[in-house]
Amino acid sequence: QVQLVESGGGLVQAGGSLRLSCAPSGSIFRINRMGWYRQAPGKQRELVADISPGGSTNYADSVKGRFTISRDNAKNTVSLQMNSLKPEDTAVYYCRCQPVWGTDYWGQGTQVTVST
Repeated sequence: QVQLVESGGGLVQAGGSLRLSCAPSGSIFRINRMGWYRQAPGKQRELVADISPGGSTNYADSVKGRFTISRDNAKNTVSLQMNSLKPEDTAVYYCRCQPVWGTDYWGQGTQVTVST
């Protein structure tokens, strides 16, 4: 069973930066969009950013100008560079991979905590 493995979360002060990375533990055939979602305590999971195979991106309004998503199609990896972090960015961040066929893959989540 292929899993998505996330890394890069942690504790950072407001204004700081973190980089999240996500890679599959095995091969996934023909991936469509890849993305990052987050869920804060007591809130629903929300889209942070996603990216198509061709590089077309979507960002939540709250992160535009601060976060940058990128992917490596050869390695099937996706990364999220997070700059100018705010306390309200604190959440568990999940990687998502949407194959052209079959069900989506989700990572186990990585905690991002931004202190004041």
